[in-house]
Amino acid sequence: MHKQAWLNHQVTLTREQGKKQVPIYKRFKDFFDYEKYLKEVNKPKMRLNNRMKRMAKVAKRINAGEEVSHDRIL
Repeated sequence: MHKQAWLNHQVTLTREQGKKQVPIYKRFKDFFDYEKYLKEVNKPKMRLNNRMKRMAKVAKRINAGEEVSHDRIL
């Protein structure tokens, strides 16, 4: 809740321009660039080696409720 309160406060910040108070962020994109965030999130962080790929497949099967035998893991 504190993070949400802080962000709400940040969005409503103003600065003095002459005698008037004007908002710092005129558009939401000025505050948070969603497209830039999506590119950052979708960027591959690391390359998976063969063992990691096999373990990911096993985890996927387990999460789907399929039975996995030990000889099929390796």
